[in-house]
Amino acid sequence: MSEDGAVTRAPGEGGRLLRWAFRHLAGPAEGVQGAVQGGSAEAREAWKRDLAERKRYTREQRERKRAAKEADRRS
Repeated sequence: MSEDGAVTRAPGEGGRLLRWAFRHLAGPAEGVQGAVQGGSAEAREAWKRDLAERKRYTREQRERKRAAKEADRRS
């Protein structure tokens, strides 16, 4: 904030009218297919498969570490 209490903005940020217009006239992108998730159904399915594969790999790594610790305790 500046000394007189006014909020300083970056050049090109716009003023009150531009902010009001964007907020009230632009609206959310609800009517667009895949606007929130992004991409196609195939891309989302590929992402889900990749996530499942990463979780499986992590689970296997934890099991290997646990087995190694158990083996060290027994010896």
